[in-house]
Amino acid sequence: MIKDFEKRDKNGLTEEEFLENYRKKNYPRPYLTADIVLFDPKADKILLIKRKGHPFLGRYALPGGFACQDESIEETAKRELREETSVKISELFPVGLYSKPGRDPRGWVVSQAFLAFADSSEIEISAGDDADGAAWFDILYDGDAPAFVKLGETGEKLSLKDSLSFDHGEILTDALKKAKHIRKDKEYV
Repeated sequence: MIKDFEKRDKNGLTEEEFLENYRKKNYPRPYLTADIVLFDPKADKILLIKRKGHPFLGRYALPGGFACQDESIEETAKRELREETSVKISELFPVGLYSKPGRDPRGWVVSQAFLAFADSSEIEISAGDDADGAAWFDILYDGDAPAFVKLGETGEKLSLKDSLSFDHGEILTDALKKAKHIRKDKEYV
């Protein structure tokens, strides 16, 4: 029986020989990020950060950022949430993978979005890293669909369709739909 490492492909190469000649540069690679929707279902609030740098300087966004090679995407999500808001979470629920061309002006950026639950009255938030601020926003609905978020302190109102950075309005809408299904199965917070 031929062992896997001895098998030869159509070009007569073993796996080891193939890997020696493999040219990663022949295949474009996206940047990988994680975005987190931290949702308080009791108060109908979500946590947003204000961006400290470009792109979308000064606009609100979901906490998140770029993955490191030595961590899973779930670890990226938890690390970015902690770095940008000082919030630590243990349980994440996948929302979806977002890869639409042009979703990020920095280039080909693919993001795995996650949903997490928390009680906003029991969490102390503090902006850090590349966040210029972090705050809880009330969710405002148009019928059954989330349409806006509003900062409780100032009443600042943001459209999910066009006020948030990147495609975060779309991610937030998808996450809130998912939250309804998760809450039917389990009671969180």
